[in-house]
Amino acid sequence: MSNKVKITTFFADAALFDMDGTLTDSIAAVEAAWGKVALDIGEDPAHVIAATHGKRAVDNLAQFKAHIKAHEMDAEVQAFEESILFFADAFNKHGPGSREVSPISSGVATPALASSDSGSSSEASSRSSSFAGTVAPRPSFVRHVTDRLAEIVVEGAIDDEVFVEDGEAKDWRAALAEKHKFEAWQIEAAAVDRSVRILPGVKRLMDSIPKGRYAVATSGARTYAYGCMTRVGIIPPEVTITACDKRLKAGKPSPDPFLLAAKELGFSARQCVVFEDSPSGIRAGAASGAIVIAVCTSHERSKIEHCGAHFIVDTLEQVRVVFDGIDLRFTVTERKPL
Repeated sequence: MSNKVKITTFFADAALFDMDGTLTDSIAAVEAAWGKVALDIGEDPAHVIAATHGKRAVDNLAQFKAHIKAHEMDAEVQAFEESILFFADAFNKHGPGSREVSPISSGVATPALASSDSGSSSEASSRSSSFAGTVAPRPSFVRHVTDRLAEIVVEGAIDDEVFVEDGEAKDWRAALAEKHKFEAWQIEAAAVDRSVRILPGVKRLMDSIPKGRYAVATSGARTYAYGCMTRVGIIPPEVTITACDKRLKAGKPSPDPFLLAAKELGFSARQCVVFEDSPSGIRAGAASGAIVIAVCTSHERSKIEHCGAHFIVDTLEQVRVVFDGIDLRFTVTERKPL
């Protein structure tokens, strides 16, 4: 299939970047984390993953885990976002990608996955389901888990079916099942490479924009957002608007994150360019009045082409920015299928 090439040049004051799916690719880890939440609450992972993309964790958790009390939400969001980073790091820290000692064999718990009541989700391959492990975990990792489970069985094989922990009577069989489930998640997490990756064209594009002329506005909270960017060598800009910013009345698809980012930079959003990948984010950018450049890194073109974007590119390699001392000159090369 041939493409029609269209080159457009325009000027703007600043650039406002979404993070995940636009600057970084952590979709496999995000999907794994939301998939675990789905299975914990008995929902279909595919449904939960599709419903949560591009939205704040606080909004998603409020929807799918309505039992969380208001005063507990900040801690729940942090625990969930720590679980994303655990899934992102597990392969290289505890699985085939590392020589380090596994978290279980070292006696270190995995805080983000320690309770089934709390949420614990590149290359093209990362766009597929995050739950189909393609690499077997290290034999030593599996062997230690197996040995530990055997020890638990022996320790738990007592005549009394109930034991007391923290003053509460518990069924040891249920506790054993929960322990088994937890350790099984650790094995699965370490078996698949879900590392955070920087997306094509990002470094060159960001390096071409001077400090104070760009910001990040993401649906991720601070733990996740800063964790992802620093893992791929992106220094979070001074103006980084995250989902936990108390000044926000609403998250995407509301324009609030981009309006606040533009304001903090000292510009009108109407004189800015928004870079986004998700339908909700594109709608947020369009609602802010900014010029929106959508990138097809997490969704097919057909899924985002009617969301209000002014330009659609495959990757950020198709965007050039030059600072002339006063304005940013953007050149966008679109390749539209004929």
